[in-house]
Amino acid sequence: MPRVRLSLEYDGTDFVGWQRQPNGRSVQGVLEAALAELLGAPVGAAAAGRTDAGVHALGQVVAFDAPRALPAKAYLRGLSSLLPEDVAVVGADEVPDTFDPRRWATGKRYRYLVSRRASRAPLLRRTHWEVFAPLDVRAMRVSAPALLGTHDFSSFRAADCEAPHPRRTLRELELHEDGEVLRFEVEGTAFLKHMVRNIVGSLVDVGRGKRPPGWVGEVLAAKDRTLAGPTAPAHGLTLVAVSYGDGPRACF
Repeated sequence: MPRVRLSLEYDGTDFVGWQRQPNGRSVQGVLEAALAELLGAPVGAAAAGRTDAGVHALGQVVAFDAPRALPAKAYLRGLSSLLPEDVAVVGADEVPDTFDPRRWATGKRYRYLVSRRASRAPLLRRTHWEVFAPLDVRAMRVSAPALLGTHDFSSFRAADCEAPHPRRTLRELELHEDGEVLRFEVEGTAFLKHMVRNIVGSLVDVGRGKRPPGWVGEVLAAKDRTLAGPTAPAHGLTLVAVSYGDGPRACF
């Protein structure tokens, strides 16, 4: 059976997340239903990461064993036509039988969007955190470099995070101003549960003047989640891309 890799784009607003759950509509659930219809047999799909409820994706990577070979356009067009409007296949190819979308990943890129507009923004409400206030971006940029590199990110992990250890490597954390929108670009080898959202929430506290720039580094060193800022809302976060090497990572 050929092993197939898909890249998915989806609006996470109306999903309980990637993973199939009994309490609502999941990306995995609608994808596997569409695959079963296309291929004529049940198919189980694994993803590079379990995006939470409300989180979006431009490049979520999934893989599955297909019961028969189909050309890429069958997934790009045929499968997309069977999926709901808030999910689309944007890439498809065959991969080695041993390919695992999570274990083979060498890095992930996330984007977080914040609206600083003083009034509500109806066209941004599903994809941006609306803070309704100006932010001191210079102070936030002074804070950010303390998080770059390999660290114990216990202060920025969710209480129910199931990762076996908290050490992660953050390669990029940049803030870009696009008018009233503040865009966070975050790239690393792997991430703990809610790690990006907790980092953004802490940096926004600095931007609001609630904390000094040096506070972020102190929180990182403390390894205590209760000392960090709030968890930023899920709907501002997008999984942009997942990068791969030639085989599984040595550790994950």
